[in-house]
Amino acid sequence: MPGPEPVPGSGAVRAEGPLPFFVYGTLRPGEYNHDRYVRGLDVREQPALLHGGALYDGPGYPFATDGDGTVHGALITAAPEEYGGLLAALDRLETYLGPEDPRNLYERVARDVEVPGSGTVRAWVYLAASAVLRTLRASGPRIPGGDWLDHRPPRPAPDRRTP
Repeated sequence: MPGPEPVPGSGAVRAEGPLPFFVYGTLRPGEYNHDRYVRGLDVREQPALLHGGALYDGPGYPFATDGDGTVHGALITAAPEEYGGLLAALDRLETYLGPEDPRNLYERVARDVEVPGSGTVRAWVYLAASAVLRTLRASGPRIPGGDWLDHRPPRPAPDRRTP
């Protein structure tokens, strides 16, 4: 089996195999896409950090890029029987059609992420694709501190009324 493949100009590598997912925006526990794509699956979730990154505000969701900061998120490890379906669903959600595809909104790359108290883990991370990256670096608002949950508008409280 060939080794990891470098992603041109990014310092990241692609890897094959069932890696966990580092999520930093709407897929984090408690967020709306977590509810739609992850809740109810057999997964393990842990707080995690992506060092050497930056987080930018997008149209209702964030974009991670290479950078000089830390991105806060969660590591999601799917059970083997859930992995293929979750990978395909997340690729669709993130508009990832394959490496370097010009239609990509995100690129899926393998990165080392820190799980506090447990060490470093190799994980899939969806980073802004090339065209998006150029726009973000030119005019996108960077999220100070690298934590989407501290930046995004609060979710409305659930309606607790009963009929």
